[in-house]
Amino acid sequence: MALDFSGQNLRGRNFKGHNLAGANFSYADIRGANFTNANLTGANFSHAKAGLQRRWAIFLVLVSWLLSGLSGFLWAVNGSVVSLIFNSRLENQIAGWTALIVLIAFFFVTIRQGVAAGLGAVAFAIAFAIIGALAVIAAGVAAGALAVAFAFAFAFTLAVDFAVVVAGALAVAFAFTVAVALAFAVAFTIAVIVAVIGDLGVASGAVALAGTVAGTLLSIYISWRAMKGDEKHSLIHNIAIAFAAIGGTSFRGANLTNADFTQATLKSTDLRNTILICTHWHQAKMLDRVRPGLTYLQYEKVRQLLVTGQGQDKNFDGQKLRGINLKEANLADASFIGADLSEANLQDADLSRVKLKQTQLDSTDLTGAILTGAYIEDWGITNTTKLHGVRCEYVFMRLPTKEDPDPLRKPDNNKEVFADGDFADFIQPIFDTLDLYHNQGVDPRAVAIAFKNLAENHPEAELEIVAMEKRGDDKILLRAKTATLRDKSQLSAEYFDDYNQLKALSQSQQLLLIEKDSYVSDLKNMLTTALGHPKSYTQGNTIMSDISGINIQGSSNVSGIAGNNSVANLGTISGNVSIALTQLPDAPDAEKPGIKELLSQLQDAIIQSTYLPEEEKAEALEQVKTLAEVGKNPQESTKQKTAKTAITMLKGIFTGLPAVASLVEAGNKLLPAIAKLFGLG
Repeated sequence: MALDFSGQNLRGRNFKGHNLAGANFSYADIRGANFTNANLTGANFSHAKAGLQRRWAIFLVLVSWLLSGLSGFLWAVNGSVVSLIFNSRLENQIAGWTALIVLIAFFFVTIRQGVAAGLGAVAFAIAFAIIGALAVIAAGVAAGALAVAFAFAFAFTLAVDFAVVVAGALAVAFAFTVAVALAFAVAFTIAVIVAVIGDLGVASGAVALAGTVAGTLLSIYISWRAMKGDEKHSLIHNIAIAFAAIGGTSFRGANLTNADFTQATLKSTDLRNTILICTHWHQAKMLDRVRPGLTYLQYEKVRQLLVTGQGQDKNFDGQKLRGINLKEANLADASFIGADLSEANLQDADLSRVKLKQTQLDSTDLTGAILTGAYIEDWGITNTTKLHGVRCEYVFMRLPTKEDPDPLRKPDNNKEVFADGDFADFIQPIFDTLDLYHNQGVDPRAVAIAFKNLAENHPEAELEIVAMEKRGDDKILLRAKTATLRDKSQLSAEYFDDYNQLKALSQSQQLLLIEKDSYVSDLKNMLTTALGHPKSYTQGNTIMSDISGINIQGSSNVSGIAGNNSVANLGTISGNVSIALTQLPDAPDAEKPGIKELLSQLQDAIIQSTYLPEEEKAEALEQVKTLAEVGKNPQESTKQKTAKTAITMLKGIFTGLPAVASLVEAGNKLLPAIAKLFGLG
């Protein structure tokens, strides 16, 4: 039974490494509690209060006061160095002007590009100043030495000012101490300035005071921008957050899968190295003050999305969002191009018109999501992606352009939409394929050998080439059907390791490996032809080579390349098929269709298909004609081989069609029955 800590005072409690799966911490005070490496799967932290205990808060306030006072003192030192430009001695004037130049560079670059860039500018300016000082050495060693000494002192002062800026950020993090801290800094600074005026005079003192005020205002500005999430000052923000999380609630290394932090207060909380799969953050408070480490909580836009559930028209391209919980979120018109949404919860989310090009969706839950108008070019769904109940009227297979705002719409007919459940059926064939993409210098023989080796090493994978797609002038995608639940990542890695080694061999060395292997030779020839002069049709920017399926198992049955014959009139070809069919005998049993009846049904399905291009129809009908011609003596061994090749080619032609096509349904029903009558079942 799950433990119940709801409403309890758990401040400072140690739960390190405990198994607290399903525990209830709702409305509990968990400030300072330690959940490091704990199992908190499914735990309820809704309305809980995390953060610092009072003693740690007081300690950090004292530290912020100390750093604020140090800030005032150091800026006063900077101002006094600049005031040396009014000194009567030349070496002191050099030091003063050097300090002023460096200070101006630091201010300008820091405001525009951030503290890190500002420090870089300081380093450059100081180097330049030192070169000038060395030149002065030629005129007088003492003067040059003093100039270098001042430059070094100023560099040290400015370096410490970096810590001062952090102090300012901490002061902002502890908003209730800002007024006190600044008052202390100003009071301390005035005391320093009074002393400086006494030694340097009114003009010098005024410069020192101006420098101090300017430096203090810069620190306040940087601190404010950093805590507002300005990317230029992210370094300051991260350091301040890390410091403020010392002694706070720690979930470091904990498993927070399916944990619920709805409306929880999470200031000064350590979430580094946590497992955040499907964790709930809806309306969580002060999520921007947690220490996120490398989790998806490091992104400000993502934090806002998790808290509000509103991501409409936002850009999340390329972001690592594995395991994120966006259940029922509004993501219409958002962009996730190249993002990783694997294991994410997108149940009932509105993904209308969302861009999902090359988005990783392995084990993602899209149950009940709205995908109407989504752009799904090369999206990374797998057989573990949940598509049950997806609501989708149509999708686009490419991203839109000005010339083509609705590229490759599916269904093709703009007046048609997917019926309930049709979209999942349409996309299903993509699940169980191994895609081997070759993007440069394709070696057909190496491809053929590597694929044959992979098939022989993993017979349980049931590898079967179903398509080759030529992309560009010298790129090709080899698509193979695999058995369900195979580790495609492992298969792909093994294939390309072998392929790259084979590619490095000379042609003579490759030939020694295969000798007279007809399968490798046939596949090599197919790849060469596909890369050279493929019969093809265009889908967006992709030219798809019209090559039929290849069955690796058993014998080396490799179908030829479709489309070697010229495409004749469909009516003529269909007529020739009908003539060949009339020469076949009728089935003896009217309730059990024979070869003639099954081929007639297949002929009708091909002709009536709205998805198959005319060239494809012509090739498919030619294969039906071949089957009709060999059907006169279906049990002869030579006829069986011809029939097997024709059936394989038909499977390859049908593979590229959407699952909703009636021809696919007819092929799945008729081809196995035809193969059985030819003794191939």
